[in-house]
Amino acid sequence: MELNPALVMGILNLTPDSFYDGGHYSTRSEIESRVEKMLAEGADILDLGGYSTRPGASEISEKEEMKRVLTGINFVVNKFPNAKISVDTFRSTVAEAAIKEGACMINDVSGGNLDHKMFNIVAKYNVPYVLMHMRGTPTTMKKLTEYEDLIGDIIKDLGKKVEKLESLNVKDIIIDPGFGFAKTIQQNFSLLKNLNLFKIFKLPILLGVSRKSMIYKTLGIPVESSLNGTSVLNTIGLMNGANILRVHDVKEAKELIKLHKAIYT
Repeated sequence: MELNPALVMGILNLTPDSFYDGGHYSTRSEIESRVEKMLAEGADILDLGGYSTRPGASEISEKEEMKRVLTGINFVVNKFPNAKISVDTFRSTVAEAAIKEGACMINDVSGGNLDHKMFNIVAKYNVPYVLMHMRGTPTTMKKLTEYEDLIGDIIKDLGKKVEKLESLNVKDIIIDPGFGFAKTIQQNFSLLKNLNLFKIFKLPILLGVSRKSMIYKTLGIPVESSLNGTSVLNTIGLMNGANILRVHDVKEAKELIKLHKAIYT
């Protein structure tokens, strides 16, 4: 996977309750329109998710998540066969079914914690895997923000999992420190400031801060007004070593990557 310049992962939430765009993409025409726009704006990867992982999100059945994800993949593959599809799931069964339907990447917010079969599925199909740091579940993670050493603890936890994945011969591992997942707003800013420390793994780093509460709560604005703040944090992330930007707004992310490259190359 070529990562210079950085890639843009466009978010497609197939859920009714995601924090920013929940319920916006539930019909075939809505999904296809969203995908067409993101691809036209230069999205390198499409990240489809059928299970909202915002803090306090309601749990849904595996059957319902599977239905949402596979329907979305089917719509995308049929109309945009060259699109690269990532699936945002922590369930190995959903991951395996998604890969069989055309997904080529798995984005696991739990880093294997919530389904211990996930690493074996990723290894079996030899697809890129986003290894994210999270504690607990989306329902409980807000209560699990105590760390002895924020950066050190996260690196230690991810390091054990990288070793396990490499022992299974997983080739393409992408590190995600997990902004907003079992971290306070101030901890999120500390993570961003020290993002370059995650280069210790010599693996690509994914940055997922798009329109998150660390932006709109700090600025005292509605989430709908958080694009400018998102661009600022994504720029800082690029300067600190991010290789993939996971975003709701593809055009703006591509523009800042182009400007970043013009300055630093």
